[in-house]
Amino acid sequence: MYQNNLGEYHPPEEDTPEEKSEEEKQLNTAEIIENTGSIQPSNAKHLIHCLTVIGQVEGHYELSSQNKTTKYEHIIPALVAVEQDRSIEGLLILLNTVGGDVEAGLAIAELIAGMQTPTVSLVVGGGHSIGVPLSVSAKKSYIVPSASMTIHPVRMNGMMLGVPQSFDYIAKIQDRIISFVTRNSRIPEEKFRELMTNTKELATDVGSVISGEQAVDLGLIDSTGSLSDAISALYDLIENTPVRYPD
Repeated sequence: MYQNNLGEYHPPEEDTPEEKSEEEKQLNTAEIIENTGSIQPSNAKHLIHCLTVIGQVEGHYELSSQNKTTKYEHIIPALVAVEQDRSIEGLLILLNTVGGDVEAGLAIAELIAGMQTPTVSLVVGGGHSIGVPLSVSAKKSYIVPSASMTIHPVRMNGMMLGVPQSFDYIAKIQDRIISFVTRNSRIPEEKFRELMTNTKELATDVGSVISGEQAVDLGLIDSTGSLSDAISALYDLIENTPVRYPD
């Protein structure tokens, strides 16, 4: 209730059901972005789902609350939902990651590579470490010219026994990464191993940092491009992909 200058009381105006519905939609969208970092545009040529891989890929151990993380227990069910939802026509994956848990990253990458849903990845900022397999897992990959990618050997945290079996185990994990990357890109295995074991570039580590254009020249990423290029490529894939899981 409020009072005007004439001393008359008038009830406050109430929102119409349409206005409330629009406000609720905006709140729901904001909650989705805050909780998952993802959003599905509703007024577009094709309905695509945008998935972000940011910060550090978190695996079996929870990281500090100060870290920006991508939790694999959130990403995996989201990928399953996208693959099943017939209204979602494509998946756009935006990457700006420093890397993280090897097994969690490979699990996500394998799921993306095995999807029938058209997928396009775009590296912005960085696609480092386990971000490399994630970057090449889509059916078509893009990288902005200012982005970079770090390729290095597998690192282990915590206690490790100094026995030959430990080194054999690390080598097997490394082979899994190399196999996935070379199967899902055009870079030769010998060249990828050479970049991974380079001792002349990083001051306190072994490996290589490559720019966006170098990643394309090496065959690791398909093309340099921007967000509009990635979306255009995804639209092309959608329009040229048979209907998945027909009745």
